[in-house]
Amino acid sequence: MRPEQSYANHRRFYPLFHFIVVPLLLLNLIVRIVYAVRHAGAKLNWWEVVVAATLLGFAWAARTMVLTVQSRVIRLEERLRLQHVLPEELRARVGELRTSQLIALRFCADEELPEMCRAVLAGEVREQDEIKKRVKNWRPDWMRA
Repeated sequence: MRPEQSYANHRRFYPLFHFIVVPLLLLNLIVRIVYAVRHAGAKLNWWEVVVAATLLGFAWAARTMVLTVQSRVIRLEERLRLQHVLPEELRARVGELRTSQLIALRFCADEELPEMCRAVLAGEVREQDEIKKRVKNWRPDWMRA
């Protein structure tokens, strides 16, 4: 049984990436730099620093690509949801919502979604974090990476 999701606990870590891959790649980079400094005469050591930095960059790029695709899917899902949930006068304005706002609105239950969209479109709330904090009836999202 999962705990009820809320603003306080909605952030998610991907353990393999956040607690294993990144720390090990960062540690590897530090070790390579220290070794290269201590053995400055060997040029291959500096190549190992470059490779270590590249691996860390690769991991970061892969994670960024995954999150970008996830954001695009959420944007699509929320636009479809808004077309079904919002009243007619707000449906025409769905295109005005930024991706970050749509991502935050996904946590909003259907009942409060029209009110929240009005607030966002009126400029009362703009930022993703502000929107999430205003959600009263939290709609959990357990499937994100």
